[in-house]
Amino acid sequence: MVKRKTAQKIRKAHRYLGLFLGIQFLIWTLSGLYFSWTDIDEIHGDHFIKESVSLTPFTGLLGTEDLQTNDAITSLQLIDIGGVPYYWINEADLFHARTGERKDGVTEQEALKVAEHYMRSELEVAGVKRIEKAGPHSEYRGKPLPAYEITYASQEAIKVYIAIENGTFQTVRHRSWRWFDFLWMTHTMDYQGRDDFNTMVLRAFSVLGLITVLSGFTLWFISSPSIRSMGKSRKSGQEEHSKF
Repeated sequence: MVKRKTAQKIRKAHRYLGLFLGIQFLIWTLSGLYFSWTDIDEIHGDHFIKESVSLTPFTGLLGTEDLQTNDAITSLQLIDIGGVPYYWINEADLFHARTGERKDGVTEQEALKVAEHYMRSELEVAGVKRIEKAGPHSEYRGKPLPAYEITYASQEAIKVYIAIENGTFQTVRHRSWRWFDFLWMTHTMDYQGRDDFNTMVLRAFSVLGLITVLSGFTLWFISSPSIRSMGKSRKSGQEEHSKF
């Protein structure tokens, strides 16, 4: 059987570990509940986008040899910017698909037309601003910059982002997404960029959590009346056997 002092040390370690990790365990539980009870499509903002976003058919497009560029083409994408066709070449250059002229980014009005093509018609634009940078905690982190941030008049604080370099629709952000993003940060314990699931803090808390659970099982084992009675029966049996 485990000595009394050893049992007290295990109990003390379990108590303090539980106290230290309890808040984070609570955060993991609450964030896990939020993740499991929310619709990920709504978090992405899909319900703010038109149910059917049609592709615009274009005719009379130039061949790549007619574009005003001498660079070898490694990638090409046809983009609809306000009903006008453009080629996005090599993920770096934008060309009018009918005139072949190079275009240096999109205007605010063109960005609004792109957003209008995707967003539900009842949503009303409240403002537009140009953003040049996005920090690690920005809701637009990891996306192409510069971009236009289009804000809509809504209790959900809806924002849409359009890349300036090629006029592509990037993402929708709203209040529920921001709650999800904050809780995701607390769940992964990545307080720098929010998206890393391999942080040392998370690993350390996971190991400490495992130790806490194992110490709890150990306490149950050494404190169980059934285990104790089994130990006493075995000990008395050995003493009886030694008499003979």
